[in-house]
Amino acid sequence: MSYKTYTTEALICGSVAHNTSDKNYLLFCKEAGMVWASARSVREERSKQRCALQDFSHIRVSLVKGKSGWRIGSAQALGNPFMQAQSRQKRGMVKHVVSELRRYVHGEVPLQSVYEDAFELLSAEDKEKDSNELLQRLFSVRLLSELGYIAEEPAWAEVVEAPTLVSAHAAYKEHMAVSIASAIQEGAQASHL
Repeated sequence: MSYKTYTTEALICGSVAHNTSDKNYLLFCKEAGMVWASARSVREERSKQRCALQDFSHIRVSLVKGKSGWRIGSAQALGNPFMQAQSRQKRGMVKHVVSELRRYVHGEVPLQSVYEDAFELLSAEDKEKDSNELLQRLFSVRLLSELGYIAEEPAWAEVVEAPTLVSAHAAYKEHMAVSIASAIQEGAQASHL
């Protein structure tokens, strides 16, 4: 019996050691949403996939759906935003993106706009602290709105409806700050996560 192989880009959001040399990975995939996938013998020194399969890595991965779940067939490293970060602020931004994805995104549902926002934020140039924090808040409010945890308000609707995170940043006005912060807090409570 042959299994179908899916090739997609993904962000590694975490990993758990399994057995002697295996590992399970939490992958936020471009076309499949959030999936757990296992890789055999990846913790051994002779493994060719070991370097590509590190936490926070951006990879192109081939996944096979078997009886016991997803398996990683092959993985190619496209970069590691955490390792490439030049400052603590940028590393904090990478951790924020991954922790928000781990907290709110569940299941194999394609979330193309969330994936694009995440990588837009991860590839954003390191700016002053206030600008980085604003981008993180905009990412959070767009994520919670896309997942349905918060209702869109007219006061900041243009931020959520913007096609990209950069255009959302351009549409942002200072008077939106309080309502966006309260919406993020309400979304976190409504999600029960």
